[in-house]
Amino acid sequence: MMKEKYLEVIVKTRSKKDRIEEKDGKIKIFTKEPARDNKANFAVIDILSEHFNVPKRNISIKHGLKSKTKTICIVDEIKE
Repeated sequence: MMKEKYLEVIVKTRSKKDRIEEKDGKIKIFTKEPARDNKANFAVIDILSEHFNVPKRNISIKHGLKSKTKTICIVDEIKE
């Protein structure tokens, strides 16, 4: 069985290190990568994959590919 979770995130590029900050119900993702050639988008998927311990193939950007504000879909496989 699959369960989808949607997140609204704000991405800050060219940070000193990759990290996630959760404050007041908002999620900020800081990445070292620039916002060029989808490098930051791929980095966001990598960071979320490690944070939520899910495979990268289960994470996709639904809205905001060229924006700092993104809607992320994480598919979680539930074993019965």
